[in-house]
Amino acid sequence: MLNQAAIQHLSTADPIMAGIIANGRDIHPRPHEDLYLSLLRAIVSQQISTKAAAAIWKRFQSLFPPEGYPEPREVLALSEDELRAAGLSRQKAGYLKAIAEYNERGLLEYDHLTGLSEEAFTQHLTAIRGVGRWTAQMLQMFALDQPDVFAEGDLGVQNAMRKHYGLPETGRALQKRMVTIAESWRPYRSLACKYLWQSLDQGTQIPPTV
Repeated sequence: MLNQAAIQHLSTADPIMAGIIANGRDIHPRPHEDLYLSLLRAIVSQQISTKAAAAIWKRFQSLFPPEGYPEPREVLALSEDELRAAGLSRQKAGYLKAIAEYNERGLLEYDHLTGLSEEAFTQHLTAIRGVGRWTAQMLQMFALDQPDVFAEGDLGVQNAMRKHYGLPETGRALQKRMVTIAESWRPYRSLACKYLWQSLDQGTQIPPTV
């Protein structure tokens, strides 16, 4: 179901965003409770193309017959060589094991994490080796469908805002300007980010983190 209240707010608050939304496709929320699986996919997808990430994820799933679900204990039991044979770097293999270990300790419970503030959620996830602020934000936006997350550090959001808002700044100055512009989008900054990603290429999906 579309969030008409969010669309109305964004369109009224920001004429440029109104145009982006009007020219875009409908965006439907798809929240789910498996934060563990979302984290694994986010790590696999980091710093590689969507096509490469999909291929590596498929090979990774093949390590867990018959259904392809990477149960934490099974991930921890795999050797580094087995994970690298699926296309994962040594570094990412270590990160996936760190996520599996975190889940085994009961630290990725959906009910608990959904009750945390944005900053507390970020601090909780970034305690996992290999998980940074960007990954935490992607989970909040997609797996949890939290409405007011703004990914000012995401390259796609930066490129879209530079394009649509004519921003000449770079680096921290750019992010500061972006945050200022995004204030009018509250409390629906997540949806605004999704439309910004979509606007970069009408044939491209938003980040493949879930």
